[in-house]
Amino acid sequence: MRNRKGERPIEATAPRPFSIEQYNSRTDRRTSQNGPLAFSAFVFAVVFAAVVAGGFAISGRFDVWAVVAAFALACLAVMTIHIAMQWEKVVVLRFGRFNRTKGPGLYFTIPFIEQTALKADQRIMVTGFGAEETLTSDLVPINVDAVLFWMVWDAEKACLEVENYYNSVSLAAQTALRDAIGRASVSEVAIRRNQLDQELQEIIEERTSSWGITVLSVEIRDIVIPQELQEVMSAEAQAEREKNARMVLAEVEKDISAMLVDAAHVYEENDVALRLRTMHLLYESVKGSGGTVVIPSAYSEGFSDAAFNHMTDALKAKG
Repeated sequence: MRNRKGERPIEATAPRPFSIEQYNSRTDRRTSQNGPLAFSAFVFAVVFAAVVAGGFAISGRFDVWAVVAAFALACLAVMTIHIAMQWEKVVVLRFGRFNRTKGPGLYFTIPFIEQTALKADQRIMVTGFGAEETLTSDLVPINVDAVLFWMVWDAEKACLEVENYYNSVSLAAQTALRDAIGRASVSEVAIRRNQLDQELQEIIEERTSSWGITVLSVEIRDIVIPQELQEVMSAEAQAEREKNARMVLAEVEKDISAMLVDAAHVYEENDVALRLRTMHLLYESVKGSGGTVVIPSAYSEGFSDAAFNHMTDALKAKG
């Protein structure tokens, strides 16, 4: 397309498809740091102001050493006094070894001796993962997108047993998805979605339980099959339905033919039944047409007086 001034044409770009990696990268998981940072700044300001004010009250003037001492004490206070948000568990190490877990709320550490190793978010986490161009057991490449719901139940294990528990869970889920797809055919993947969800949950749970992480659920979002294969599968499904319809029709025809054979035997053994059937068919024809019906000679014989008398005698004889 060309703009109004006749300048260089502007090419329209197609929208980029949704990407699991983009979703995971743009997810903001740093919201829990705003509160602790504001609290640390507040502690620093309060301690610094208190020490400077105390030095001024003692010496009667602002001294450089008082400012330096205030800055040092404020830094020590920031390294000592901390807060953890309601959804956080903090892992504290002493001399590099695990000492305790704290939080939520206010907690204290010894400067230079104890360190905060990890702040584990114990809310339900949502991780998107997928498998692109993954071959099924019948060698069909498909794309599958899924969502994993999980949470950290043991902050100590999440800190000590794995380097980065969030990325580890994502990679473990992706690997489990690829393995599950490779063991199933394309039709099984498309039809057995609920079974695939349950299988993935059990496999990921087995791998992440040692990291202090529990898997709540796994949900398959989308399964993309190549367009050529979709047409073939649609034709196969239509052929299968047509086959079933023909089999049902054949069964019905078989039952009808068997009933007609039985009726023929009855009519062969009883002329009265045959004539009554003839009269019934003629009555249905007249009733359906609502007018005059031309009766062939073979049918009219059933309405003659001789035929009626013969029919009466036959009924009396059988009675």
